[in-house]
Order: sequence, then C-alpha cells, then structure tokens
Amino acid sequence: MIAVVDYGMGNLRSVEKALARVGHSPRVTRDPAVIAAADGVVLPGVGAFRACMANLDRFGLLPVLRQVVDRGTPFLGICLGMQVLFEESEEFGPVAGLGIFPGRVVRFQEREIGGLRVPHMGWNVLRRRGEVADLPHLAGVADGAYVYFVHSYYVVPRDTAIVATETPYGVAFASSVRRDNVFAVQWHPEKSQETGLKVLANFAAIAGGRS
Repeated sequence: MIAVVDYGMGNLRSVEKALARVGHSPRVTRDPAVIAAADGVVLPGVGAFRACMANLDRFGLLPVLRQVVDRGTPFLGICLGMQVLFEESEEFGPVAGLGIFPGRVVRFQEREIGGLRVPHMGWNVLRRRGEVADLPHLAGVADGAYVYFVHSYYVVPRDTAIVATETPYGVAFASSVRRDNVFAVQWHPEKSQETGLKVLANFAAIAGGRS
C-alpha cells in the first residue's frame, strides 16, 4: 500500500488519481499507524511552508515521517513536500523544516532571474545532473523532458551531490533531489502528463505496494 499523507493541504486527490492511472490504489491518510505500515509514502504539497509544518505537527505526523525515512521506506516528496524535507525556509521565516536534507528554501528574486515572473509557473525542462543514469525513479525519463511547475521558492541543498536534476529559470535550481530511499521533486508529476505518470509508476514499482 502507498500512503499519500493528508495534512490538510495539497493536491491530494490529483496525486491519488494519478497513482490510480498507473495501476495502484493509494490510501490518502493522516493515520500515523497506516503511514508507518505503508510500502511507500508520498508527501504532496501546495501552499506555505509554515502552514505545512504547523499542520504536520498538529496532526502528529512529524515523528512518523522521520521514522519511515530513517527506516528506508520508499519516500516521494512533491513540490512543498520536497521543500519541507530541508532544514529551513525563508518563507515567512526562517521556519524549521524536517531536516532530512541539509539546506535552505529561498525565494526567486526577480532582479536575479532577469525579470522573469514569480511564481515560476508552467512547463520547463529537466536537466540531469551527476550520476543519475541508474536512478530508478527517472527510468524512461529523457534528459530534457518537460514537466509542470508552480512555485515561488526553491531548495538550495548544502550537499550538491543529492541533486538529480536542475531546471533553468534565470538561475539553475534543483528540480529534483535524491538520497537513499528518498526522492523528491519541485515539479508536479500529477500535472506533468506522460513524464509525470512515468515517475509515479517508477516510484510505485520501487515501493511495490498494490492494495
């Protein structure tokens, strides 16, 4: 079973439907026991970093998220669900995150991105970085594939070795990261058509959960 974490924010139903399209029946839940027992865990997200962390705390989900990561359960973070894996965000902050990855979340600065609009919204390219040729999450995803973004903030990892793909938007930002059992994307697989469905199918295959 793949658990989609429900903390009162995010595009839960879209993620659930996208996973169903690739042949899986995820469970949308905020029950820590269900999340702990899952074959794979998806943390989606749309909204503000501070509100996300507050809701995860309010529903008692912070310990179980750290538990499943530490235990090696396949874990997928999406958009805000990627950002909260880092140590802190400057959005209405600084605000502490889960601290799974070292680094910060910062805002696009229009003066630094050549007058491009913020938020970064729409289709943009994935450029593979580092040793990701054998990364199973990106199996079948071509270098240069286009995916869908909606965000004003992006992650700046302290350890650049975790960066799997970068995307140009005035600056080259980390659009996906990976380490061990954790893979996370700034873009929205559930909105990214064939490429997004491929990544979700890859994750589901890694998790091996069909319920």
